[in-house]
Amino acid sequence: MRTLLTTCFIIGCLISALIGCQSEIDIRTAQYSVNGQKVYITHCQNCHGEKGEGLGNLYPPLTDTKFLEKNRQKLACIVKHGTTGELEVAGKKFNNTMPASNLSAVDIAYVLTYINTKINKGKEIFPLNEVEKQLKNCQ
Repeated sequence: MRTLLTTCFIIGCLISALIGCQSEIDIRTAQYSVNGQKVYITHCQNCHGEKGEGLGNLYPPLTDTKFLEKNRQKLACIVKHGTTGELEVAGKKFNNTMPASNLSAVDIAYVLTYINTKINKGKEIFPLNEVEKQLKNCQ
């Protein structure tokens, strides 16, 4: 019994040490991604697909990292206010309307981080202050 308790104590200490070694950035990225997944499932998945693959010629994929990088400064505005007109994504042209959303700035930061880090395996988050700045400058 004593050996079992000692083993459990040592394992608990090792787990605590490993968790304690995560940087603040890793913890924040995980928080944003987990919350972003919930937002994505609720608000984005029906049109853009479970894995961001899009829906045929109707809705563009969210897996075109070049498009996302090129348009990073507009993404919060697109999510918040929607978009109309032609977009070229992943070499295909899309011309449907994306409706405006009622998402808060923090939810937009979460979902953009989820798209970047989980769907596209990127490293960068979309910090709340960046999203708030973009939203103030929407055209």
